[in-house]
Amino acid sequence: MSVMLRVWRLLFFLLILAGGISCTEKSPEKIPVLDFFKTPDRSFFRISPDGKYISYLKSHNSKQNLFVQSLVDGKGRMVTEFSDYPVTDYFWTYNNQIIYSRDMVAADSLKMFALDVNTFKTRPIFSGHKVKFRLLNRSRTSPDVLTVSLNKRDEGIFDVYHLNIRTGALDLYITNPGDITDWITDTDGRILLARASDGVNTTILYRPTEQAPFKPVIVSNFRDAIRPVALTGNGENFYALSNLSQDKMALVKIDAQTGKQLSVIFKRDDADIMYVEYFKDKHRMDFAAWDGAKPQKHFFSDSVKALYDRISSNFAGNETRIIDRDSAEKKFIVYTYSDRDPGSYYLYDYKSAKLTRIGESNSSIRADQMSEMKPVSYKAGDGLEINGYLTLPLGSNGKNLPVVVMPHGGPWARSNWGYNAEVQFLANRGYAVLQMNYRGSAGYGKAFRNAGFKQVGGKIQDDITDGVKWLIDQKIADPKRIAIYGGGFGGFSALYGVSFHPGMYRCAIVQNGLINFFTFIKDAPPFFKPYLKMTYEMVGNPETDAEHLRAISPVFHTDKIKVPIMILQGGKDIRANITELNQFVLELRKKKVPVNYILKNDERSFFRNEANRILMYTEMEKFLETNLSAKN
Repeated sequence: MSVMLRVWRLLFFLLILAGGISCTEKSPEKIPVLDFFKTPDRSFFRISPDGKYISYLKSHNSKQNLFVQSLVDGKGRMVTEFSDYPVTDYFWTYNNQIIYSRDMVAADSLKMFALDVNTFKTRPIFSGHKVKFRLLNRSRTSPDVLTVSLNKRDEGIFDVYHLNIRTGALDLYITNPGDITDWITDTDGRILLARASDGVNTTILYRPTEQAPFKPVIVSNFRDAIRPVALTGNGENFYALSNLSQDKMALVKIDAQTGKQLSVIFKRDDADIMYVEYFKDKHRMDFAAWDGAKPQKHFFSDSVKALYDRISSNFAGNETRIIDRDSAEKKFIVYTYSDRDPGSYYLYDYKSAKLTRIGESNSSIRADQMSEMKPVSYKAGDGLEINGYLTLPLGSNGKNLPVVVMPHGGPWARSNWGYNAEVQFLANRGYAVLQMNYRGSAGYGKAFRNAGFKQVGGKIQDDITDGVKWLIDQKIADPKRIAIYGGGFGGFSALYGVSFHPGMYRCAIVQNGLINFFTFIKDAPPFFKPYLKMTYEMVGNPETDAEHLRAISPVFHTDKIKVPIMILQGGKDIRANITELNQFVLELRKKKVPVNYILKNDERSFFRNEANRILMYTEMEKFLETNLSAKN
């Protein structure tokens, strides 16, 4: 064989190898469903007030159980070993007790326990059927007593109690007259400020002492928003997030006696302030936060900013949050994540500036195998700018792709930048994913929010449709391979899309979807009653707007649905009418609509059981593959 021939063969081999590498880069490795949706390795990290322990939830028997680790000797132990229902929530008290709870789905009951970390003995402290629990205050001076609100007396009304975690004694502190939706405590746990709603108007109530009666100081319409944050040190003023007399939510200071706004502490012209971090026991405001294309913060303290800057410098491109700290602020639990990174937890020692990784949300996911979540915007048909996020499959050229449109649930919620397992799973399977914050979505100001009122089934749905048209105009979407997927209100949007835009979507996936606005409103759980009148004004009144609600409710339009549907539903979802949903599925099947219906009676709105989750997403993958295949 000649030298020249060997050279040509070598070159030919290298070209084939290069082509193979190139194809591999354009077709990323298919990551197993389990890797995306398994129970988190470790999550919900907390630190004890004395800084001697960290705690976290970890998967055991595919259920989240509670673990505690000593920072003194490094020894850790599993303190619960449940195989049926997981630990759903927990917190520390100021005397090394951990209070944890379990949602017993089948019995529809809440069980709460106290764990003494000094002895690792557990005792039950509360149990209730159809009861919702809200922690209002942990006391430093009386650490055995929690201030809590419970709908124990009446499912629709949250009274305030003092719960003794040593004895389990529950003493009534304040009886709710029926319209109080929020209680605000001071440093000592006293409630001097409250927020009430009649469904249309919100009233802020104040009392200077526990012996004095509550008196209204501010009354505002539901089109405005005011959310008290905390009483100031002397209790005569309070901080609030408010958009009264302005478009964007701002952090303000208000005279508690008169309700008069004293000053604007911080505001943005381009976004609502969504959250502030305030430590009432230290009377200290750390920062205000809002959502731009990515999460943003404004710091009120140079020392707090320096702390965040020092920690964040280790995680370029990631969002960094301090999620807990000891009382002396010497040790911190840090969580850092990005759109591609599910997140990791670190212990930060202030004195040594040492960061120690203590856990990962999902160790099976590699950031370099995930896709970028790109902020995008487009114009709605009436000229309103709609913002959102577009995630493209890794290695694609971004053109002529199969697409899954994902409108968010809750018309007044929003999609945010960050790691989303569903989005990354779909992108890994080759789909572009569009999430849009249609009119009404949170964070863009009062005018944008109010523009969504009475537009369910109207301009809100038009905004979603305009997003699909934008994808097609930009040549991103293959117009013949578009699906729509959503949960709750997003599920309604999916069904609305395939009902009233024939030919736009090849299929739809609906999780705990809203199919009938009449029963959704009529069957609202008792604790939702204070918001019913507001729902009438924002969505529709079953009596005066009956024609409109009937015209948009999917349950009345099974004849309009012509494409395959996948429905995922938890049998214990408190907002679902399972009998009606079963009938809806039956009617679709009678009309020869292919329906893949997965009903799990041991789940609520979202599937917490790992086996159910894996089944759900495995079936979803098959469903999309069947209906969005280029061969169809």
